[in-house]
Amino acid sequence: MTNNPKKLAELSNYIQQFMANRYTEGYVKGVHDQDAALIVQQLLELNEQMDLLRYPPDVRACASLYWNIFENQQDKALLSAQLKGLGVILEVFPNSQTKGDIVEKLTSEIRTFLEETQLFDLQIAAQAAEYLFYELTRSNDFVISKEAANLYQQFQQFLRQQKRLSKYNTSIEPLADKPAEKFKLINSWLQAFIQNNNNETNTQTFLSNRYINEVTTLLILDNFNPKKVVNVSTQQAISNLKGSHSSIQKGGIYDLDYHQFMQKIQTYTKNIVPKYQQFSELKKSKTEQFRHQLRLEEFKPRVLSSFVRNQLIDKVYLPLIGDNLAKQIGVVGENKRTDLMGMLLLISPPGYGKTTLMEYVASRLGLIFMKINGPAIGHHVTSLDPDEAPNAAAREELKKLNLAFEMGDNVMIYVDDIQHCNPEFLQKFISLCDGQRKIEGVYKGVSKTYDLRGKKVCIVMAGNPYTESGEKFTIPDMLANRADTYNLGDILGDTEHLFKLSYIENCLTSNAILNRLASKSSKDVLTLVQMAETGDREGITFEANHTADELNEYVNILEKLLKIRDIVLRVNLEYIASAAQADEYRTEPPFKLQGSYRDMNKLAEKVVPIMNEQELQTLILSHYESESQTLTNGAEANLLKFKEINNLISDEEKKRWEEIKDTFQRNQLLGGLGQDRMGQLVGQMTAIAKGLDDYSKAFIDGFQNISTKLGEGE
Repeated sequence: MTNNPKKLAELSNYIQQFMANRYTEGYVKGVHDQDAALIVQQLLELNEQMDLLRYPPDVRACASLYWNIFENQQDKALLSAQLKGLGVILEVFPNSQTKGDIVEKLTSEIRTFLEETQLFDLQIAAQAAEYLFYELTRSNDFVISKEAANLYQQFQQFLRQQKRLSKYNTSIEPLADKPAEKFKLINSWLQAFIQNNNNETNTQTFLSNRYINEVTTLLILDNFNPKKVVNVSTQQAISNLKGSHSSIQKGGIYDLDYHQFMQKIQTYTKNIVPKYQQFSELKKSKTEQFRHQLRLEEFKPRVLSSFVRNQLIDKVYLPLIGDNLAKQIGVVGENKRTDLMGMLLLISPPGYGKTTLMEYVASRLGLIFMKINGPAIGHHVTSLDPDEAPNAAAREELKKLNLAFEMGDNVMIYVDDIQHCNPEFLQKFISLCDGQRKIEGVYKGVSKTYDLRGKKVCIVMAGNPYTESGEKFTIPDMLANRADTYNLGDILGDTEHLFKLSYIENCLTSNAILNRLASKSSKDVLTLVQMAETGDREGITFEANHTADELNEYVNILEKLLKIRDIVLRVNLEYIASAAQADEYRTEPPFKLQGSYRDMNKLAEKVVPIMNEQELQTLILSHYESESQTLTNGAEANLLKFKEINNLISDEEKKRWEEIKDTFQRNQLLGGLGQDRMGQLVGQMTAIAKGLDDYSKAFIDGFQNISTKLGEGE
């Protein structure tokens, strides 16, 4: 083989371009580029030198035998004339692809010949027809390989030297009218000759049996022509290969057998590739079908476009959540714990983004987000078996939960609104949250014990203990002891400033004007909030470019949002404080209006720069008036309390609020007596005594004040 550096470089560039889109086929750039270039160069040289010898021996033997013996003589004359004509066309137009219908006709006839005689593999019919076409368009003499010529001559020499030629001729003469049987007999003579020769020399004198059919054809036709022998070896040794394939010998040498190599390529292209493509399509179809059955798209974390990673999340929540998840799923590196355990419990009033935050964390960690809906499960479900669920909704949620156990890895199991779940149901998670990491589940009707030790699985539960059904928020003690509990709706430690700031950061995208600011620079947001709080613009710099008018608009709106924030925050704190009280200790009706991020966003979207103080106050009151309507008979009391804590209550409303509290306290006193007349009488007398006691205390306090003032000489 001649190594032409320029040609090798061109081949290497072509191969690199050809393989650029096939990065999934295990192709190694550099090493494989060089080896492929050397192999392709050798194939191109052999293809040019071999002429029609590039067709395998069996293909050429099949075509020659069919044409010279089995083809109908009348059809043969017509075909020969047509082929000669096409040969002239190809001589004038070498690149012409014109073959007419002759090749298809030859393929059909050769296939019939092979089916009848069974002399060759049926698969070579198309190749034999193509070879026959090219051979007959230029002459009626068929090319002979060097290896077949050597075998032919050695066989003839053996018959003469051993004086076996007459025996050979005598054995085949009776089959003169039966060419197929004659072919098989001659073939048997050659096989015996090769076997005998190999046994005597203990070497592989001939290249296996590959050329036997070609030599058999030469013998049966008796048309050996030394001038048609192509003295090119179909085997070449290629050196300097760098790959580590099993077919490459020590020293980087690869024995290239042209016909074997091309046959392998054709088999790969025609059989393996289509079957692999069919397999891939079937696999894809089955995977999509199974994915649809499992509803995997529903479990993919989808972070809301309005999600804001504010400073409270960055500096407070994510470190806390990260510490918990490190205990549950471990960390990368040598510091990974082997005793994975624990659970994360998030509580808050509604509207603080518990689910949104955990979906964001699951997305960042690449976990499947398996959200289990607590209200759908309900208080009546105590078993993890879907078949025992009382309704379809609960059954589907339990199926999802057991599917998460079945997945067993890379999953965040998020049980939402657990205040709606039965404590006995939650108790099932105790063993899953300790060092055992085991739980009993039921998947597709089969009960299983799931061992999730060492697996990338985390358990997160979220609940709202402040709702009207707060008395049902009951978590088993043993489960609570295994959980890290955080309240997202209250101030954690010394993070009051971040908690207050989060109200502003979360509502930016809700306001059309501030949304433009949020998309430019988060640092500028903090700077403008500081300006709105202090009114100081000295030495202020910005990351993004803002016009003076834009800055004035931003500050104007932020000043209004800070006022709204203070009111919403007071509502939130009052809501939590009220919810934390037991009913028997209340001195006024429970406060159920909420001040969450959701309320802040609703108000922020309606704020415009031209609003005055009165319009802003009207906006806030209108919002909470609307919110209070959902409380039905508690609407009046809640709205009056809202006005009281925000100093918006009038004298008349204040008087009404005092009446409501007095009535509430009397009802509290008498509420537990039912129809007991004597008890009610005692209760009334107790109320009168309490009133007299209050008047007495007021009289004494007043008298002491007067005495003090007289003593001071006033």
